[in-house]
Amino acid sequence: MSGSFFHDAPYPGRYPHGLPLRAAAVWLGYCPLRFCGITRLVPRIAHLGKLCLVGLIGCEAKPPPGADRPPHPTIVVAEAELHRQPGPRPAADQPVAVSAGELELGSREDALPFEPTGAKLASIAWRTWVYTDVGPRRTRYGYLRAGAIVDRRDPPIYNDGCKDGWYRINPRGFVCAGKGATLELDDPVVVASQRRAQRNAGLPYVYALSDQRAPHLYFRLPSAAQIREVEGEYRGRAIRWLEARQTRGELELIHYQPEPPQFLVGNALSKPYGLDTGLRRAVSAGQASSDSGFAIANTFSWEGRVWGLTTELDIIPMDRTSVVRPSELEGVKLEADEDLPVVLVSDGWLARYEPQENGALKKVDGVPKRTLFAVAPQKKRIGGVGYWETSDGLLLPAAGVKVIEPRTTFPSVATGTRKWIDVSIRRQTLVAYEGKKAVFATLVSTGAGGLGDPEKVPSTIQGTFMIHAKHVSETMDGDDDKSDSFNLRDVPFVQYFHRGFALHGTYWHDEFGRWRSHGCVNLSPKDAAWLFEWTDPHVPEAWHSVLNKERGTVVYVHP
Repeated sequence: MSGSFFHDAPYPGRYPHGLPLRAAAVWLGYCPLRFCGITRLVPRIAHLGKLCLVGLIGCEAKPPPGADRPPHPTIVVAEAELHRQPGPRPAADQPVAVSAGELELGSREDALPFEPTGAKLASIAWRTWVYTDVGPRRTRYGYLRAGAIVDRRDPPIYNDGCKDGWYRINPRGFVCAGKGATLELDDPVVVASQRRAQRNAGLPYVYALSDQRAPHLYFRLPSAAQIREVEGEYRGRAIRWLEARQTRGELELIHYQPEPPQFLVGNALSKPYGLDTGLRRAVSAGQASSDSGFAIANTFSWEGRVWGLTTELDIIPMDRTSVVRPSELEGVKLEADEDLPVVLVSDGWLARYEPQENGALKKVDGVPKRTLFAVAPQKKRIGGVGYWETSDGLLLPAAGVKVIEPRTTFPSVATGTRKWIDVSIRRQTLVAYEGKKAVFATLVSTGAGGLGDPEKVPSTIQGTFMIHAKHVSETMDGDDDKSDSFNLRDVPFVQYFHRGFALHGTYWHDEFGRWRSHGCVNLSPKDAAWLFEWTDPHVPEAWHSVLNKERGTVVYVHP
């Protein structure tokens, strides 16, 4: 892959990855899919098997809602205004005085970090775009998600492209107030979206998957009579579901609260701008598909039933879902004095031993299958049996582990302390490097087609790429890992490195270490969360996504 792909390609403002949809279809040579789903050129149907027999590559997301604004004139202001220190600002509705021939207000040079003054702006759209400037050639830095509250810097800038005013936000860029953003922090969408994605610790939300009887999508709390009108009798099923969750200890997993949030009581929910509201009838906007996944912001009891409020602001009955218990797989973070090899327990509950002074071995504990350890560089042999020594001095029988070996050669990107990611399709491993020093190692699931041609079978593309877009979570149409599923909300920690191919967390399977996806590199939630924070470009706090304007972390995929 030449460097021109990363630096000369159109900026992905109008289209998810810089190519018009029609051109992308011609380029790919088969039905244009988005995350193994369907673009707007193809009617949406319920099963992936009916779409195409080949071409299920990548896992690209839906096109962004609430897209571009029309071109508009630039506005300029005196240089003193551009550089003045934070302090009292004009009122939000006070136009900015401009002076021809001086430095531009709203230029890229004006989009600098600033000292917060207490003034805030909130997102009320599914994607509130952050722009590089307010001029006619502006491009995008990334976006905020509904409910995000960020520092704003006044004065606003008014022009034909944003009649409600552009505002600078930290750490850079401009946001247009209006349909996508507001200065009113008590806006109903802001209040309803107050539960933010959790970063650094696994899944960003609670997740649930549809049962065969998929949940209905309510936009207000229904009465018992209204529930029966929509679904029929429900109490018996709801009681059994709750009892089962209590027995399994899952109520704590879903952060269950006995009462609904106050903002739901007596109120109808408004969707964030850019989401389809659907056809609303009385209390429901229809029924989800049986192959959907949901990100849940709140769970609570109402009318003898447990409900979930999704990130898309639908109220769903949880007894028509299965709560996701995330994978416990967690990669090894290698300290400064540690390096490869890393060993993976391949047998369940492998015993660990402590060497005794008399040469005997004392059993200390057992570790579950797929646990990873940093170990000493060489195996030890005791009594003719091979062992690996873990960092705490205990010994693992070599016969019960698989080894992620150190490299003997390196690609050209492994220079200095440059970050890069090494993905092996045969080994189903991912190793993160800084130069030639390994800093993290884990298992992944790449394309089910193995080493095949990704344009003919569901394989992961091979080559050297760079991460060009990152999303804390992103709804994807057509999943690569759940054969009939194509409507997964908020797939976690998505990092695109080539067209629709991405590194991302996975909440619908726990089979890391084997070929599984339709092209993406699947990671466990904990590993995806760690890698998301480690790679470049960085996603600022409170932002939901960044689009790369320079060089992101290298991803090297090979057999």
